[in-house]
Amino acid sequence: MAEQTAGLTQRPAWKLLQEHYEKIRNLHLREMFRDDPGRGEYFAVEAAGLYLDYSKHRVTDETMRLLFALADECGLRARIDAMFAGEKINLTEKRAVLHIALRAPRGESIKVDGEDVVPAVHEVLDRMADFSRRIRDGSWQGHTGRRIRNVINIGIGGSDLGPVMAYEALRYYSDRNLTVRFVSNVDGTDFAEATRDLDPAETLFIISSKTFTTLETMTNARTAREWSLAGLRDENAIAKHFVAVSTNAAEVAKFGIDTRNMFGFWDWVGGRYSMDSAIGLSTMVAIGPENFRAMLSGFHAIDEHFRTAPPERNLPVIMGLLSVWYNDFFGAQTVGVFPYEQYLKRFPAYLQQLTMESNGKHVTLDGRHVDYQTGPIFWGEPGTNGQHSFYQLIHQGTKLIPCDFIAFCRTLNPLGRHHDLLIANVFAQAEALAFGKTLEQVKAEGTPDWLAPHRVCEGNRPSTVILADQLTPETLGKLVALYEHSVFTQGVIWNIDSFDQWGVELGKVLAQKIIPELEGGAPLRHDSSTNRLIERYRNRRAAC
Repeated sequence: MAEQTAGLTQRPAWKLLQEHYEKIRNLHLREMFRDDPGRGEYFAVEAAGLYLDYSKHRVTDETMRLLFALADECGLRARIDAMFAGEKINLTEKRAVLHIALRAPRGESIKVDGEDVVPAVHEVLDRMADFSRRIRDGSWQGHTGRRIRNVINIGIGGSDLGPVMAYEALRYYSDRNLTVRFVSNVDGTDFAEATRDLDPAETLFIISSKTFTTLETMTNARTAREWSLAGLRDENAIAKHFVAVSTNAAEVAKFGIDTRNMFGFWDWVGGRYSMDSAIGLSTMVAIGPENFRAMLSGFHAIDEHFRTAPPERNLPVIMGLLSVWYNDFFGAQTVGVFPYEQYLKRFPAYLQQLTMESNGKHVTLDGRHVDYQTGPIFWGEPGTNGQHSFYQLIHQGTKLIPCDFIAFCRTLNPLGRHHDLLIANVFAQAEALAFGKTLEQVKAEGTPDWLAPHRVCEGNRPSTVILADQLTPETLGKLVALYEHSVFTQGVIWNIDSFDQWGVELGKVLAQKIIPELEGGAPLRHDSSTNRLIERYRNRRAAC
């Protein structure tokens, strides 16, 4: 694996980009399109069924040339090759990073420590498919002989966000005879509301935890066990109403789950990259094995595109480099992701973990503190809803927010003019952000002088439009892989480990110390603020 031998800001391409930025920082997209009428065709790439229009970004040919040069200087090609070769590019955990193996077709070979992992991946997929079919056709029966009609996935983080997003995104393809729900929050309300109207005799729980020791997940799992036994009144019922996605057979058996109904995965699968592993069991149950495999083929199509396409035609590389451009040179702190497709309502939330847990890092691979900005904040909402809430700030606020618009040429639910109106808003918003409305244009409309400044939109707000034919399982896989590899590209440029998450641990460790202080009144040994909060909680709880 290629190593970065110089600090990022000392690289020739970085220095040239800084000089270039100073020259074009005030150049307006109105000028760029005026001077190059064909820009909309030139700054667009199509691959694997996705069309990426990045012409409304504040870049020139020279910008892109320098960004590609920076990627070359940072060893992006070597890092891509290292990931696909199974090298342990997750340096702090000494692990390979092979979510790409989860969607590799049968017959391909991807090795970790000399062992081909693809056969094991397909063995698990086949077992998942068999289980899913039995739930869907009713041959798997609960303890009382009744059919399973409700499936609840219990997990957190990557064991929840991916399955939730995929289920909502592919709900159109789901079996509507099944109720599929998700519990992640340790707040008891989450579990209570998920089960309030369900019958334990018809409910199956999927407990998703690699170690089977995660505090939130196992707390909810034990509550689910108690809830089931309160209705079924037989310990033997657990084996028919619980399955596990885990690697800890001893803890799974201890819980009462038959280990034959345990679906495993591997340490080279990071949680936020695991929705196409056994973690996606709830997704497969909902949409069926065939649709799940179609989703995997979409992932694989973008994997191969990322692995083989030259940088200037490589969708994830272009997206990743543009993110670096705005984050590090323009000082943009956030990225807005706006899918104009209601089924993708949880996609921005999924991307928050994917991007911010991956690239929210403050030290380089060799442990040095960075002297530049890393991961931006990702956020967003679906469709026209956002236009009536936060778009005001994007258009006329003081913050630069690059935006990704995701849209589809055909809707899954054709209703009159709805889809044409929806897509008109996609194109209009991108156009409005880019070109805005000048003071002269506002006054020409007859606006009084006193009101005119309030109606001006400065424009020059960058955006990407990602256009696909229709939201299918395959398309969803492509979209997720697109962002996965964009995140990887950014991490390579910033020379950080995009695959660990040590920052998640500290709060969880401290919570373990506080729990007995809340429950048992143990002596308090924190700062004055934390001590006072604990005391107030204990006093108020006792008073209620």
